[in-house]
Amino acid sequence: PPVGKCLLGSSFSITLTRSIGDLRWQAPQAPANVTGVQQADTEPSPCFSSGQGIAPPDTASTSHEKRQTPAQSEDCLFLNVYFPGDSIPGTLLPTVVWIHGGGYIGGSASSFTGSDLIRESEHGVVAVIIQYRLGFFGFLAGNEVKENGVLNAGLLDQNFALRWVNQHISKFGGDPTKVTIWGESAGAGSVLQHVIAEDGQTSPQLFRGAITSSTFLPSQYLFNDTIPQSLYDQVVEQTNCTSASDTLTCLRGVDASVLQAANTKINTAGFFGTFVSVPVVDGTFIRQRATEALKQGKVNGEVLLAVTNADEGSAFVNQSDPLNATFYASQLFPKLSSNETSAIEAAYANLGSLITQDNLIMGESIFVCPTYFLLNAFQNRSFKGEFALPPAGHGLDVNYYFPAGKTLSFNNTAFLNAFSQSFLSFVISLDPNVKVDPTNITPQWSLYSDGNTEMKFNKTADNQPNVTTITTDDNLLERCSLWESLGSLTGQ
Repeated sequence: PPVGKCLLGSSFSITLTRSIGDLRWQAPQAPANVTGVQQADTEPSPCFSSGQGIAPPDTASTSHEKRQTPAQSEDCLFLNVYFPGDSIPGTLLPTVVWIHGGGYIGGSASSFTGSDLIRESEHGVVAVIIQYRLGFFGFLAGNEVKENGVLNAGLLDQNFALRWVNQHISKFGGDPTKVTIWGESAGAGSVLQHVIAEDGQTSPQLFRGAITSSTFLPSQYLFNDTIPQSLYDQVVEQTNCTSASDTLTCLRGVDASVLQAANTKINTAGFFGTFVSVPVVDGTFIRQRATEALKQGKVNGEVLLAVTNADEGSAFVNQSDPLNATFYASQLFPKLSSNETSAIEAAYANLGSLITQDNLIMGESIFVCPTYFLLNAFQNRSFKGEFALPPAGHGLDVNYYFPAGKTLSFNNTAFLNAFSQSFLSFVISLDPNVKVDPTNITPQWSLYSDGNTEMKFNKTADNQPNVTTITTDDNLLERCSLWESLGSLTGQ
């Protein structure tokens, strides 16, 4: 069956708000009303983006340029709506909102087509793909921004989009009471932020289901901590605003290309595999560290489905530069003392070569363990999966959610359906066991709290789907307890 046709033959592109000039680092605002028919048949411009940190250890002040897709526009707050069929459904359907990843510095809506999600749901959902401000355009922090702007502007863009969905998705056949938010990497990190937003008391509730694919939780410091304040000062310096009496007003006045140059230079100068333009604890929307909020059960949403990949870390580690665990941990988390980095080294000492230990430290501290913290916050109402299809690196699951036009390393229909349909079944019923296709080979999912049970998606040596239940490794959970105990120092 067809998918609702307008944008690129398949959706509407809705202008949410503008974020340029004086609106930099302000909360998103509704666009002016326009009478008559609006054309919604072109892809929105992507937001300004940057590369990730590529610097070697201890050279964070050195600039390392990186080739990237040219940045497009500050006027980038749009969302794309997809619905099944040639016309808007007469019966309201569960709705999935996809938040793209990219380390909070890259990504766009155009990389994802909601048609894939609709097909995987057997035409049982409405899909929404959103954009949000990135890099220092969306995540500049510091005292000056707190006093005369808004912190976490990129998260507020997402929240604005979710409120738009809550108010208007019924006009496109979506049910505002049956919304699931889903993201990968920084998109999953964003889902985590909305789960803990406003101490779990967001009103009205903007979603009932939450799906995280590779939750990304880098250091999230208090907005005026020395690290985010230093980044603000670097942006001011690189845009020639140092001598201004009001540096934020000066930053709002510089040409976007100047701000983008600073955005790129500072982000790519970070330690290899790290991201510096990230959310902060702002005291209003995000009121405390994520691990604390989760431990206290202060969460929005009813049910969680969380998936991690078997190798989350190696994509962010320089494979040709192995570092001992003590030093590597200190590079990722500079506030750790030698006692704490020694404890980390001891926890990973018997897990393989130095590079293997580095891969595990990166993957577990920033992606895997935060996922288990999330699962425990949704006690008796969460499901856990693992994408283990070799090499199971970070981001390699995404093509299996959005396979149209992609070359899949394991192009097996039974596997593809088993994996992708689990998510859409969850969107529809909050239970991956209520299958949209009864021929789906996935066995019965257990709640994670039922014996730390996970669903593992892999293949056999002779290239057959291998979807089985496993139990979380107790040693991994011990290492996660260590990371949780260090949260006040790692900023998590």
